[in-house]
Amino acid sequence: MLTIWGHLAYELLSGVAVPLASRVGIVAATTGYTVSSLVTYRAAGRVPPPHGDRWFAVVNGVFASAVISHFTSWPRTTRAGLPWLTESEGLEGPLVGPYNVLLYAAGIAAVGGAVENRRAWQWFALTPLIAVPLLRAGTPLEYQRLLDQAAERPRWWNRRLTRRTRRPVGVA
Repeated sequence: MLTIWGHLAYELLSGVAVPLASRVGIVAATTGYTVSSLVTYRAAGRVPPPHGDRWFAVVNGVFASAVISHFTSWPRTTRAGLPWLTESEGLEGPLVGPYNVLLYAAGIAAVGGAVENRRAWQWFALTPLIAVPLLRAGTPLEYQRLLDQAAERPRWWNRRLTRRTRRPVGVA
């Protein structure tokens, strides 16, 4: 969960906002991610196995889905045989390297959580089959909304996007 917060914090501090900020605002989006993560993890921790294991497996599946969606939606190359983003959500150049590291850390943490809750591995495996297509479908629309909003109303949290030209997101 800390890796996901690190990922979102990096986006925010880098000036590219966070998902849903274009719809609900930056405070509501960041608060929503924080509160929902805490509530979900606390709830899952209070539910005894096997139902609690399923909750954790789904949450880890959602985190893995976010990582998969990033690596399949944005321009990339390979390093050591692994995908490496060259651009993502307005991040490029020297800013995208640490972003890749954060994504890999989140992916490793999600898989580690799945291994820990291996009795519910089916739930972990099923979640990306549903979540990745939904995330990939929503990414171009959300990114375009962020670009439009940055052009119309530049703020500290979307400052990097004010310099971006409009470019659709697609499979690299």
